[in-house]
Amino acid sequence: MPAITFTSRHKESPTCSHSAGTAPFDYLPKPSLDRLRKINHFLIHAFQNSISVIQENLTGTYLFLLTDSNGVLLSMNYSSDLKAVVEDSPIRPGMFFTAQSCGVNAISVTMDSNEPVVLLPEQHESPYFQSWHCYAAPLFMGSQHVGYLDVSTINADMQGELIAIAKLIPAYMQNCCQSQQTAEVCDKPAVEFTERQLTILEMIAGGLTVKAIALKLKIKECTVNHHKKVIFNKLGVQSSTEAVSIASRMSYV
Repeated sequence: MPAITFTSRHKESPTCSHSAGTAPFDYLPKPSLDRLRKINHFLIHAFQNSISVIQENLTGTYLFLLTDSNGVLLSMNYSSDLKAVVEDSPIRPGMFFTAQSCGVNAISVTMDSNEPVVLLPEQHESPYFQSWHCYAAPLFMGSQHVGYLDVSTINADMQGELIAIAKLIPAYMQNCCQSQQTAEVCDKPAVEFTERQLTILEMIAGGLTVKAIALKLKIKECTVNHHKKVIFNKLGVQSSTEAVSIASRMSYV
């Protein structure tokens, strides 16, 4: 097995950034990460469920990463033989996988190209990742871009197998998300919206920004944000994506 070049774990600094080798590793502060993970709880749960189904058929060394659309690591899963390695590495939830944070890597490349990419060990900029064969791709739930998926291995012979598996994961995740949301909707009591709230909810579903909604309704942006907050509270969600999904299943949009 090739040597794994991770070094000892890095402590989170007050600024959540530090120099490590050839690149600074940046992390989201814990309060912000906790909020981000709560917003994306459906996505994270779907990711973990999907991996638990797939990993029964995997025998080699692997690492799965899930980031949000900004490249912030939300969740990860890895083979048991990597436990000590990962725990002693800089990789942990909240880490930014942008090129500015940790050098050119598979996730940063797919963020720039918006296409699936394969990165060989020597193509990684940071020495921390130069043992890894990585496949990364944008992740969509329906037409909504929700983040990025990375599948990595230090075993070159497993690369093709993992890429094939990685291409199946989004479908698993979509089905899992829909099942979770449907179950949650069934448990929700009827929600009452004012006419203005319904109008704004429909505009959010149509992809309009706060500024665009404010201009169209001839109201202030802060007023739109207030209505959004009320809508989110009534639906028990924390993001527009979740609000639209839940509202759609409840036949409000």
